[in-house]
Amino acid sequence: MSTSEDQPRFGPGDQALAELPTVYRSDLFAGKVVLVSGAGSGIGKAIAFLYARLGATLAICGRKADALERCAEQLRTLGGGREVLAFPMSIRDPDQVEALFEAVWQRFGGLDVLVNNAGGQFAAHAMDFTEKGWNAVIDTNLNGTWFMMQAAAKRWVHDGKRGGNVVTIAAAVDRGLPGMAHTAASRAGVIALSKTLAVEWAEHDIRVNCIGAGAIESNGFNNYKEEHVGGLFRTNPMLRAGDVQDVAEAVVYLTAPSGKYITGETINIDGGMVLWGDFWPAGMPDYFRPPGPSAS
Repeated sequence: MSTSEDQPRFGPGDQALAELPTVYRSDLFAGKVVLVSGAGSGIGKAIAFLYARLGATLAICGRKADALERCAEQLRTLGGGREVLAFPMSIRDPDQVEALFEAVWQRFGGLDVLVNNAGGQFAAHAMDFTEKGWNAVIDTNLNGTWFMMQAAAKRWVHDGKRGGNVVTIAAAVDRGLPGMAHTAASRAGVIALSKTLAVEWAEHDIRVNCIGAGAIESNGFNNYKEEHVGGLFRTNPMLRAGDVQDVAEAVVYLTAPSGKYITGETINIDGGMVLWGDFWPAGMPDYFRPPGPSAS
């Protein structure tokens, strides 16, 4: 079941991921269709794995076809052979988004839950951003997420079937994210967008929520330089990173009956990072470093 590619540098491998403890019963999502973007690795894969273990029928998308198919094979095993749709695409392209949703509707007849996990960022000081780098992050995290949300909502409303669930994996941005200004801007935009849509789409019984992820030990840690990774464990008063299952179980909580009266909210899974902690993924500038001992 495991290969060298199943053993990531950060976070659990596939075997461990399939066996992580969960508080939820195994048939919680039986008969439900769930679409998870960015499911080929990391947090997205953990979310898809948990839904499969809880009985959901899965559609997954992402840019890397090979990683998606490997994930889909595991999901079919976890789901007792249930069909899994693996659809390589980019959420930044509205035409590809439309093709994805057409494929989901054609294959499964509809959708119950959309989990927007796909996104991207890199650590850099704001003055070092290029126009291309800035636009790439904004286009993926904000525009791509919007394309997915609108495509799902339009089909839910067109079907005349009341109800739909959207959860977006954003970031804990309450204090900003020095060293990731592009991420802070895009993720804050998604959170504000979700609050707005939660009101606009309430008449259709579409709930829209976010997860504000802090330092979660997954393949996302690979975006940081080796010398800065250790600092991620000091981003919060718990002095440790969270794990992918922390995020996955929060997503399930919001989309299961447990979350039926929750919309427009952001649940921060961050160990208290929004309250305290040093977050410097691009390295702490000397300006903020404590002064050394004074000369005698």
